[in-house]
Amino acid sequence: MKSKWIGLFMGLFILLLASSCATAPTPLGPGDARLVGVEFPEFGAIKKNVKYLANIKFEADGRPEITRACFYWGILGPYCINVMDVNYGTGVARVDVQTPPDGVYRFKIFAYYTRDGRNVRTNMVETTVTVSP
Repeated sequence: MKSKWIGLFMGLFILLLASSCATAPTPLGPGDARLVGVEFPEFGAIKKNVKYLANIKFEADGRPEITRACFYWGILGPYCINVMDVNYGTGVARVDVQTPPDGVYRFKIFAYYTRDGRNVRTNMVETTVTVSP
């Protein structure tokens, strides 16, 4: 009976340890950037076939030059555009995105930045967006 409890507690301990390691973010290297979220600051419904401002939230080590962003509306895309504005103080880059026809979409976005004279791609972040007629 005692060995069952030891085995159970050891299994739970290993599971807890593995899950805590999997969720810890990796530290950024010098000049690196990582996206942490995206949102549309519009109030009300997002209309179809209109340009909207999307705020890309990021973390950076230093001030890497974030130049372009590429996004998908579900399976539509990628569409790549220049970044309009980058605010390192708030960690927000802004892009103008054209909305697709009405529907519910997984909006996915990633960015390119310059590090050591070469273009580097960030991770991808996503959110659900409802586009109305």
